[in-house]
Amino acid sequence: MGWVMMSERELNRVEVLAQADDGRLTVDNAANLLDLTRRQVFRLLKRYRLDGAAAVRHKARGKPPNNRIHKAKRDYALALIKENYVDFGPTLAAEKLAEHHGFKVSRETLRKWMIEDGIWLSRKQRRTVNRRAKLTHFGGL
Repeated sequence: MGWVMMSERELNRVEVLAQADDGRLTVDNAANLLDLTRRQVFRLLKRYRLDGAAAVRHKARGKPPNNRIHKAKRDYALALIKENYVDFGPTLAAEKLAEHHGFKVSRETLRKWMIEDGIWLSRKQRRTVNRRAKLTHFGGL
């Protein structure tokens, strides 16, 4: 059998389930320790007996999220921003994309994309750029 990577929480679950499976813990005690209902503990025990420790891991681990926006849509939005709204911030750019192009995306998603693409600098990054400019302009004050 291969190695299974687990978090601390998952290791704790396996330990409690093993004790419940051996009869060293009651299902009620296991439910209290794991902060789950009795029904959920029975479901976990069933999977634990079939698949072993791997049953505790989340099934979606390592898979892309279902709500991920396709890369082509991301590239299209960034191309529109570069063409029409290069000096806009993420909030205004998101409004303009929705209003003029029918492209709805949250401002936070757009902010992340713009930062990754180098179109937008966060306040912190802008501040350090300005500070350096002032320091060299005023002779290192």
